[in-house]
Amino acid sequence: MTGSDRDVWITGVGLVSPLGEGSDAHGPGMAAQSLALNTSDWAPYLYHPLAPIAFDQQIPKKSDQRQMAACQRIGTYAAGLALQSAGLKGDAARLARTDMVVTTLGGERDMSADAAVLKAVRGAADPAASLNETLMTELRPTFFLGQLPNLLAGNIAIVHGVAGSARVLLGEEEAGADTMRIAAARIASGQSDCVLAGASYNGARLDILLYLVSAGHALAGEWRPVFERATTGGGVALGSAGAFLVLEAAEVARERGARPIAKLTGVISDAAPDDPAAREATLQRLWSQLAPQLNSGSAAILCGASGAEPATALERRFLDRLALPVRATASRLGHVGQAQFPANVAIAALMVAQGRLCPPAGALEAAVADDRSVGQIVVTGVGRNYGEALALVEAVGANP
Repeated sequence: MTGSDRDVWITGVGLVSPLGEGSDAHGPGMAAQSLALNTSDWAPYLYHPLAPIAFDQQIPKKSDQRQMAACQRIGTYAAGLALQSAGLKGDAARLARTDMVVTTLGGERDMSADAAVLKAVRGAADPAASLNETLMTELRPTFFLGQLPNLLAGNIAIVHGVAGSARVLLGEEEAGADTMRIAAARIASGQSDCVLAGASYNGARLDILLYLVSAGHALAGEWRPVFERATTGGGVALGSAGAFLVLEAAEVARERGARPIAKLTGVISDAAPDDPAAREATLQRLWSQLAPQLNSGSAAILCGASGAEPATALERRFLDRLALPVRATASRLGHVGQAQFPANVAIAALMVAQGRLCPPAGALEAAVADDRSVGQIVVTGVGRNYGEALALVEAVGANP
């Protein structure tokens, strides 16, 4: 939990996803957007394709766009939206003092090059020697250099002029949660005044699908809301998203005349052993730290469940005990990996700013009356394989 005298305000939100971009496509109205699904390209597996983006609007130089992989473009674009939302776009003096905490996927593969290597190895008399020779002689040295995750921070700095310190995290869903935790903690402790924090994810990748299929986690056949997939063994439908937030110390935002979208009261995370009972116990322990701050009459849950089992079932059991309205955003966005937690914090901010949730996706989300005014949202993050996290997002009063 962030614990200090400084409130952490969310003053800017940048979101792109299969639903579109910006606050109009997300927040309370997100369920009104058409559900984007591609059921043909990877049949029988399905995914949520990213909505069309005019990258020129946030990345004006074509040369910059060309040297970025998809994750880099998505993240750099979303970061620009967040800075624009916060009123920081083009403010060189303030951007020079703005820090970054980001995460994204590892190297995006050149699938045609990979296929050629595997085809050659398959027909070789000595596959191991053939593979070693190919890796040393056929692949250009910069093949992976252009895909390094830390280049997301570099591209944001180049394109948008964010010139403070930068931290890049690696990992799965937990890395996305920790971008929020570290950014909020730095502001609360006085180490930073303003942080651009977030993640990007490109789910339209066959190598990621192969990983999910191998693990038994890919959703095949008919689409269902996340919590209704358990009857058929669960499954992940990938999506693509960029999610960035501008976090500021309240007094710094007031000084420049910025209005808060919401308050990020706390972010806590852990990584229990890979055991359902241990993970549930960790969630309960984290919840006990947040619970004293909640008003049960105006609180709700924004859930990051992926659909993979057993992680989704254990998260559902935990949520059922809380008796609060629940929305699982992967039912609409798809599962967007590292970007799931930052995206949900951003969506929660938009919802509490308007005081209402989006409509439910499926009967299990409508189990608790949800016509209440919502002033607090707890964002949950339970990774497919590891990582547990909670964040508390709250509305800010009329006279902040």
